[in-house]
Amino acid sequence: MQEVDLVALDAALAAGAPVIDVREADEYARGHVPGVRLIPLGELVARIDEVPAAPTVYVICAMGGRSAHGASLLGAAGINAVNVAGGTDAWISSGRSVESGA
Repeated sequence: MQEVDLVALDAALAAGAPVIDVREADEYARGHVPGVRLIPLGELVARIDEVPAAPTVYVICAMGGRSAHGASLLGAAGINAVNVAGGTDAWISSGRSVESGA
């Protein structure tokens, strides 16, 4: 499984790449990377048809553990998924913009 840092995520977002946040809804509502889509890890397999068709899908969570698992699940389904190292916690700590709410 491939992993990228926040600089690579910035570039991917600027290019319009899809990003899936696999945290729980309450975590997402407290703060998330702008423009990412919430599909909690526990629902990912059942909702896999909601994952956008794209050459690469980026997967993020709080720190990188759940997103690594999510990227593996997507990879097993034939989707080129990349884990975002450091996750949303690193994104927020770096001072990047954050959205809140559902």
